[in-house]
Amino acid sequence: MSFVSRGFHGRRGAAGTETRVPPGQHVTAGFPVLSAGPTPRTPLTEWTFSVRRQGGELRSWSWAELRALPAETFSADIHCVTRWSKLDTRWRGVSMDTVLDGAGADAAYVRAFCDGGYTTNLPVADVTGGRAWVVHEYDGRPLDPEHGGPARLLVPHLYFWKSAKWIRGVDLLDHDEPGFWETYGYHMYGDPWKEQRYHGD
Repeated sequence: MSFVSRGFHGRRGAAGTETRVPPGQHVTAGFPVLSAGPTPRTPLTEWTFSVRRQGGELRSWSWAELRALPAETFSADIHCVTRWSKLDTRWRGVSMDTVLDGAGADAAYVRAFCDGGYTTNLPVADVTGGRAWVVHEYDGRPLDPEHGGPARLLVPHLYFWKSAKWIRGVDLLDHDEPGFWETYGYHMYGDPWKEQRYHGD
């Protein structure tokens, strides 16, 4: 039995949102919780975020150190591969530009790794240039564990499985390597505007 689910169909968003909702998506007022396994709960005193290359650690931050980095508050639309979209979500977090610059990182790709064993792959160009964050607040409150707290990756221009929950760091890679869902047939890139849900889309 395959892990790949073709999702579900639903209604489109309200009038005036059409240009913000990718093909095949419907707008939800809720915030569905979808995970590949149980919710990890790491004590903040044990939590770290690391940038690694070939198994070696280039830089690591404790929870307090990450929270001390310059943070941004912003709004973004998010789009799940299971066909829901949520508009105007409000987040606060540290730009991946800050993290990668702080580690002196230089690579073509990253693979995010997380508590619970989850991974996902991304081009560095898609997590830099103000396009991705390590977020720790949602809607003005600490990020709930069910939604990836204490911190998750947020890459809102790609399908939401790329915004890895419970993130603990990134591996720098010279070539693209599939992460968890990508090995089960999800698209290697995941552009919602091109409906890149599954391999071959």
